[in-house]
Amino acid sequence: MKNILFALILGLSCSYVLAADEVPAHPYIEIVTTEGTIILELDGKQAPLTVGHILKLVDSGFYDGTIFHRVIPGFMAQAGGHTPDYKLKESDDTIPNESGNGMSNVRGTIAMARTGDPHSANSQFFINVGNNERLDPNKKGGSWGYTVFGFVIEGMDVVDKIATTTTGPAGPFGSDVPTVPIVIKKMSRYTFK
Repeated sequence: MKNILFALILGLSCSYVLAADEVPAHPYIEIVTTEGTIILELDGKQAPLTVGHILKLVDSGFYDGTIFHRVIPGFMAQAGGHTPDYKLKESDDTIPNESGNGMSNVRGTIAMARTGDPHSANSQFFINVGNNERLDPNKKGGSWGYTVFGFVIEGMDVVDKIATTTTGPAGPFGSDVPTVPIVIKKMSRYTFK
């Protein structure tokens, strides 16, 4: 049984690796929100599986109309998995954890949200508004971290505004939800003019 499971995992990993070969080294993403615009530079060299997955979702329009559903001042702003009426929206795929890629969860970086399963990242991401190195992998303890896959290059003031908005309970969440929904109007690839 262990050999079969290992073969399945290896097979899945290989399909991601092949797709990762086609991932651009440093693509740019524009996130147009109801609070302003954020420009990201993704790192396809350090996190090819994650960036390839995110680009697929961006190109399909997956993120358009989703919300920032969890914001905590001094910590992070999370989005990419819920509609304005708090319905869960997920892609069909999860991605292997790439948190050991040398990138750290410091202010201005973007990382994948996940459950307790380190390989459960789906579509949700968060932007660090503080230095959150505690979310990096613990090399001594061997624990997985949260995969950083890029950083904000314009619009950090917008992220800070989002992260300090008034919050409370809403939908299935007991706290940290913006009382006025912050919607991602459009998330698309970006080219500097």
